[in-house]
Parts: sequence; C-alpha cells; structure tokens
Amino acid sequence: MTVRPTHTLCPHRAVPALSSEGLIGVIAPAGPGALDTDKALQWMRARGYGLKVFPGVYEKDGYLAGSDEVRLRDLHAAFADPQVAAIICLRGGYGTPRLLDRIDYDLLSRHAKPFVGYSDITALHLAISRYAGFVTFHGPLLNADLLGDKEPPTVTSFFAMLRGQIKAGSVLSHPVAYPLTTVEPGIAHGRLLGGNLAMIAATLGTPYEIEVEGAILFIEDINEPLYRIDRLLTQMRLAGKLARLRGVLVGDIAGVEVAALNRLLKQTFESLRIPVLSGWRSGHCDPNLTLPLGALVRLDAGKQELMLEQDVVTR
Repeated sequence: MTVRPTHTLCPHRAVPALSSEGLIGVIAPAGPGALDTDKALQWMRARGYGLKVFPGVYEKDGYLAGSDEVRLRDLHAAFADPQVAAIICLRGGYGTPRLLDRIDYDLLSRHAKPFVGYSDITALHLAISRYAGFVTFHGPLLNADLLGDKEPPTVTSFFAMLRGQIKAGSVLSHPVAYPLTTVEPGIAHGRLLGGNLAMIAATLGTPYEIEVEGAILFIEDINEPLYRIDRLLTQMRLAGKLARLRGVLVGDIAGVEVAALNRLLKQTFESLRIPVLSGWRSGHCDPNLTLPLGALVRLDAGKQELMLEQDVVTR
C-alpha cells in the first residue's frame, strides 16, 4: 500500500549547508548544564570549526538555563549573527515551550540556518516548522552527544546531513547492529515531523501543535514507562492527530521493552493501515542519528528504508 501526500503538501525550505569550516553557535534554550568550554572548543577545532558560546549557556535559573529573557535573546542573536553558520543546543531538560509565544519567527525565517537538538527542543522544531517553514534537524546535543563520546554514527550522520552529503534520492543509512522492526508494512510519502512524544503531546491545543496533514510522524522518548507511552499515543488519537498521518517512524523509546512497545504500536496504528517502522536510532540513545524535520521523505516500512525526497541544505 502506497500513501501519497495531499495536494497541499509542499517542502519546507532547505537551509544553507554547513561548509567544511566556519563558526557553530551553541545556545541553551531549555535546562542548564555545565559546559567544559575548553573541551568543546578543542572538539570543534579538531573538525575545522570555531565555536561561539552565547551568554545564557553559562547561566542557571533553577531548572532553566537563565531567565526566559536571556534564553530568548540568545536564540534571536544566534539566528541573526551572520558569522554563525549553524546552531546546536547545549542540552534538553525543560524550558523551551516558555519561549514559543515570544519568538520573532520572521527573524528566524530571514536568517534560516541549520538548527539542531532534540528532547525539549522538540517544541522549537514544531514552532519553526509551523511559523518559519524551514527544515530543522533532530540531532545531537552538544553536551550529551557530541562531547559525550557516543558511537561514531552520531557524528558522521550529523555532519553528513548538515554538509549536504545526503541529497534528495539518498536512503538514510542505519547501523546494522541495531535491527529495525516493521510494525506495519507499506510505503508513504510525506513531510517528516515530530520529535519527543511527551513534548508533542504537551503542545496539543496550542498554536504550536503538530500539523499532521500529509505527515510522517517521528516519535522518541525517555523515562516514560509503557503505560505512559500508551497514554500519550491515546491523547494524540483522541485529539485527531493520528487519523491524518501518512506513516510513522518510531525512534528510541528508552527504557521500554522492545516487544511490548511494538505490540502497543500495532494496537495503536493497525486500523489506520499506514506504514510503521520502529527502532530507528534517533533520540536519547547511542548512536543518535540526525533526521531532517520538515523535509519530504519516503518511508518504506517493508524494506525498512527512509529516503530523502528533497535536498535539505543548499550551497
């Protein structure tokens, strides 16, 4: 069964590719974290890049990395800075949703560039998709992933995606050491959207909720037992978000037994007759593969393949 996008589906804008050298900005729009600046600078220099650390990275306001004003200012400044070629987030945690109704999306759209993160950063991915319309990247955080000595595919996937080495027509590679599961076979074409499941659910009923028409939903999570994954998926179903999907790509659901998760996924999606592929190594896992959110993709759950149908960066 092949599911094709609706006539209203159009690609999000590609962003400028990351060159083999340049300046990468780091911001902390969510929780606080202790950055080893010397280690981060050495890591980037070894790969040909400079690092610009925005002020809020060094601040802490309880469970937030600085006040809302500080974190918002850094977000705007990182996009507006013409010297910054890409933006990576320090960590997840909590705090990103507090910024959504104060962001200048026109500014972000005018200065579109690669923006990378996951977990709580999902709120920004959803909002940028809806109000700025350019591709963002569900990919590594600076502290936990790039400086965390994760398996090599974490870094190679990150740079290959941002540098434009993965082009339209490319099948995204997935490490053979981590088998995928075809929950429901089939082929779907659509816009890849999503991220952290709990954050997706938290935005329902707000102006920043996920737009599912013609979408292939990507989900991942951590510290959520199976019954809470069930509750989150049920919330999305009752909100009318599952019936309009084209397909589903399930990333890492850390801490949940795989067979039990796949039974729940089959119960949830079988009646919709859409392709569902589970086990993709993206999220709170090692390795953590980069995915282009907002991009048109082709999901073949039977062949266990995800293919880009548009360029996500331009030169």
